[in-house]
Amino acid sequence: MTATDDTTLERFLDAAWAERGLSENTLQSYRYDLLRVSEFLSRRGRSLQAASREDLLAFLALQVRSGRRPRSLSRYLSGIRQYYRWALREGLVTKDPSALIESPKLGRGLPKALSEQQVEQLLSSPDVAKPLGLRDRAMLELMYATGLRVSELVGLEVANLNLNQGVIRVTGKGGKERLVPLGEVAVDWLQRYLDEARGELLKGTRCPLLFVTQRKAGMTRQAFWHAIRKHAKAAEISQDVSPHMLRHSFATHLLNHGADLRVVQLLLGHSDLSTTQIYTHIAREGLKQIHSKHHPRG
Repeated sequence: MTATDDTTLERFLDAAWAERGLSENTLQSYRYDLLRVSEFLSRRGRSLQAASREDLLAFLALQVRSGRRPRSLSRYLSGIRQYYRWALREGLVTKDPSALIESPKLGRGLPKALSEQQVEQLLSSPDVAKPLGLRDRAMLELMYATGLRVSELVGLEVANLNLNQGVIRVTGKGGKERLVPLGEVAVDWLQRYLDEARGELLKGTRCPLLFVTQRKAGMTRQAFWHAIRKHAKAAEISQDVSPHMLRHSFATHLLNHGADLRVVQLLLGHSDLSTTQIYTHIAREGLKQIHSKHHPRG
């Protein structure tokens, strides 16, 4: 922590006590949290007054990786915001780097992730000797390889797929597009589905959607929910498995294998606390290398 940070922090705490009558516990929490922020910034060669939005996001992302809960992150962010509002009024900074940082959602938590062994059991459940089983295996492999939302999965068109480069073009929330790497295992199952099952299901009918049914139409969200629960039951997984649980397992397993949180959030197409547009400039090839290195089936 710099001497300047130490001085301005004490001035901020004095002002917070005088102007707002904050309790000693709240002031101590602000002091502790802002000291942590200052120490993090000093390791990056920055100070509280010189910090950018990206610096603060990097700090919050580190807290997430360290296992901090949304409520703890919200407390950190509250102190940070109060500090920069005061610093702005005092003329110590020209802009508030915390202004556009989203607060963490404090609602229900994320669903539990399946273990890697449970995922393997689930993926192995469909009978791939049948067209429907091969389709379901390809869908499950693709969802686990990419962390797609179920709406994104069933909305994929054949034209979105580039198996030679091992990527798919996904249209997410708000119509935002992102490129997501697949991994060799998913590529192999998709190719097998295209070669052996999709034409059999369509029986000469044209359909732009990648995943189709015996009715010669695109797969629906409800149909995939039914399929994943059927296969989870066949795999003797006692948990109530949903498509979102598989998406969460994708993210959890990547992080467990050492992937960077910001990259995982980019792959997921999130716009949550530490997911911002600044990370969308990561190169496509870099994403593919990270996915290949860290994903259990990359």
